[in-house]
Amino acid sequence: MTKMTGAQAIIKCLKEEGVRIIFGFPGGAVIDLYDELLNTDIKHILVRHEQGAVHAADGYARATGEVGVALLTSGPGATNGVTAIATAYADSIPIVVLTGQVPTALIGNDAFQEVDIVGITRPCTKHNYLVSNPADLVPTIREAFYLAATGRPGPVLVDLPKDVVASMVTFPEKKKIKMQTYQPNYDPHPGQIEKACKSILAAKRPVLYVGGGVVLSNASKELTELAHKLSAPVTMTLMGLGGFPGTDPASLGMLGMHGSYAANMSVAKSDLLIAVGARFDDRVTGRLDAFAPHAKIVHIDIDPTSISKNVKVDIPIVADCKAALQAMNAWFDKSTEFDPKASAEKLQPWRTEIADWQKKHPLTYQEKGDIIKPQYVVQQLNELTGGDAIITTEVGQNQMWAAQFYKFNRPRTLLTSGGLGTMGYGLPAAIGAKLAFPDSTVIDIAGDGSIQMNIQELATARQWGAPVKVAILNNNYLGMVRQWQELFYNRRYSATPMEVTPDFVELAKAYGAVGLRARTKAEVIPVIKEALATDNVVIMDFVIEREEGVFPMVPAGKATTEMLLV
Repeated sequence: MTKMTGAQAIIKCLKEEGVRIIFGFPGGAVIDLYDELLNTDIKHILVRHEQGAVHAADGYARATGEVGVALLTSGPGATNGVTAIATAYADSIPIVVLTGQVPTALIGNDAFQEVDIVGITRPCTKHNYLVSNPADLVPTIREAFYLAATGRPGPVLVDLPKDVVASMVTFPEKKKIKMQTYQPNYDPHPGQIEKACKSILAAKRPVLYVGGGVVLSNASKELTELAHKLSAPVTMTLMGLGGFPGTDPASLGMLGMHGSYAANMSVAKSDLLIAVGARFDDRVTGRLDAFAPHAKIVHIDIDPTSISKNVKVDIPIVADCKAALQAMNAWFDKSTEFDPKASAEKLQPWRTEIADWQKKHPLTYQEKGDIIKPQYVVQQLNELTGGDAIITTEVGQNQMWAAQFYKFNRPRTLLTSGGLGTMGYGLPAAIGAKLAFPDSTVIDIAGDGSIQMNIQELATARQWGAPVKVAILNNNYLGMVRQWQELFYNRRYSATPMEVTPDFVELAKAYGAVGLRARTKAEVIPVIKEALATDNVVIMDFVIEREEGVFPMVPAGKATTEMLLV
């Protein structure tokens, strides 16, 4: 067992885990680690704010499926990252956050830049550690990566006192990690699989309800196979978009508060709801007593605490989504009771009813002369990228328009803050994705409010050669809150007008990026084409209809069938 400094041991652990890129911001408590980074080929991305570092690590993780890594200093460096850690926690994203801490002898003495980051982040991490003994350093780092990536993924924080990082430690041989209190179950129970499949055979109005778990477990191939085998319709949560091809005839798009009419009505009228890697959150269910009232519910999830937490289910399957879907496909392949042709014929009336809903109430918007409609911008981004870009979003109306009008055909191509709804997520996440896939087109669809939360990361994109494109849907409002004020507060626009907004074109230039602006519908396509052809960071400022709303919309406390359509 080789002796080395704690800093050397940490870097060796990162190499051992296959880490290629980390995102961070230096400070005194982690200066030894930063010195050691000069001796490695791990690429460190200097951000302009610690929240940006963790969001970028999160975006990298979502795009690649690998564990993202962020390195923050103590005190305010660590606390600046908390919002982004909570963002990753809400969406089950595997990241490891390394934070500096004051020397162990000073902990509890209100030392300079001391904060109890373990206590602060306990509610928003999968697990966290304070390494007080140098002998525990290497095993803790290894365990952190294991915990972040296995079971239901999530963020893990490791707090590193300065003296521990500077001390001499041994580097033990790596062994398989076994934890008595943590043993996630990946394989489904055969009896539960059989119950689920027999329920599907009996169903006349089944719906597959797909969440982010399908994306996280890399199960979109198996899901698509099952949907086609059964001839069943598929609806997705915001986090599940891309888990099933958005252009597939069986796709109903997103369900829930801003979901499609057909998706919400299909769930409401279904007799069997097959939930795969979804958690029945309030944005999907609306009023709980009115959610899928006629349906038997099958729920596949790796996290047993998510099952029957919000909605009571009839057939729980605690398992990895990929393993469960593989088992279901295998069951139908072997079953003498199942005939794909007969199944398609049986479900034809159901599919006809759904098609009628889609025809009567498609996702649409009203044109208004040469005024730019935000939905049109998203449609043109989809058209001009061939639906093949990685899209990140900020949060608010921009996020919902992206979800509704961009057709995500592949998993890991929509990176968005779903559970926490964090404004400022999109730009740093786009940088993380672009550094992971430099040959891919990466576009952040933003609002003029959200983009200003972390706009300083334009400097990060420029410094590290990450030519992301930012499409700002600019209405000079905090749009989603304004929409609620319009609909439910008699247009009393309290604190939502953005009375002072920067000139985004000139701001882009100040960062050495390119700024483009479209004020009319005719200018939208030329601006997008120029942006896509430009080998630099580009801000596209689209001056849109100021009071355009996101519809359909289910008001808070209402059933998902009580949609406002205009």
